[in-house]
Amino acid sequence: MSNTNSPRTVIVTGAGSGIGFAVAKAFLDRGDNVVLNGRTESKLRDAAENLGHADQIAIAPGDITQAETGQQLVDIAVERFGRVDVLFNNAGIFEAKPFTDYSADELDGYLGYLRGSFLISQAVVRRMRHDGGGVIINNTTILALNGIKALPSSAPIAAKGGLNAITTSLAIELASDNIRVNAVAPGIVPTPLYGELSDEQRTALHAMQPLGRYGEVSDIADAVLYLADASWVTGVILPVDGGVAAGGDGTAGIAA
Repeated sequence: MSNTNSPRTVIVTGAGSGIGFAVAKAFLDRGDNVVLNGRTESKLRDAAENLGHADQIAIAPGDITQAETGQQLVDIAVERFGRVDVLFNNAGIFEAKPFTDYSADELDGYLGYLRGSFLISQAVVRRMRHDGGGVIINNTTILALNGIKALPSSAPIAAKGGLNAITTSLAIELASDNIRVNAVAPGIVPTPLYGELSDEQRTALHAMQPLGRYGEVSDIADAVLYLADASWVTGVILPVDGGVAAGGDGTAGIAA
C-alpha cells in the first residue's frame, strides 16, 4: 500500500494531541484522508485547525471504550471518504505507580481501552473485508516487552500486553483477507500524558536511552508510516525505543 496510489483513508484514535496528532499530520502531509477521533469535540476541532488540510479531515468525537463508537467511526469514514484503509489504535491512558497502588477502578479503566481497541478493530475489519484489505496498527509500548525499573506500570501494561497478543493473533487470522496487523511499541516519548517535566526529569529520561535521548512523536509517526506501507510485514511488534529493548537498563529513573 503506497502513498503513490490514490489517497488512503486513515482512522486515528486519540488524535487530539501527542502521538495521535503527529501520526495524523504525517498521513495528511502525504495526501491521505484522516478521520480524527477523541473524546472531546472541541479538542479535535482545535487539532483539525492546527493540522490544516481541511478537505482531507473528518472529525469523529467519541469514547472508544463505548461499544457503539467503533461503528460510528467507520460510518463517518465511509460517508466522507468512501472507504477505510488504515486504523491506528492509539487512544489510551498511562500512569506509572507501584503495583499495589493501582485500584480496581484504575485497572478497569486501562482494560476499557483494550476493549475499545478490540471493538473498533472489529468494525474496521468488517469494512476492510468489503474494501479488499487494509492495515491495522496498534500503539502499545516497549514496557510490555521490556520492563523498566524506574517506570513500574503494571495496570497499563496489562492492557498493552493484551493488545500485543491481539496484534499477532489477528495478523495470522486476517492474512487471507489482505489485512495486515502490526504494532508500534514506543519507548519513552514525552506527550501530554506525562504532564509537565522539569529539566532534571528530562535529563534523567534522556539518560535512560542507549541512543542518548528520549523519543519524539515524529519518531513514532515515521514508524507508523513504515508499517502502513510495508506490504510484506504483518504480525510485527516494532520497538521504537532508542535501543532500550536491546539492553537499556533504565536505572536512571525520573527525578522526584
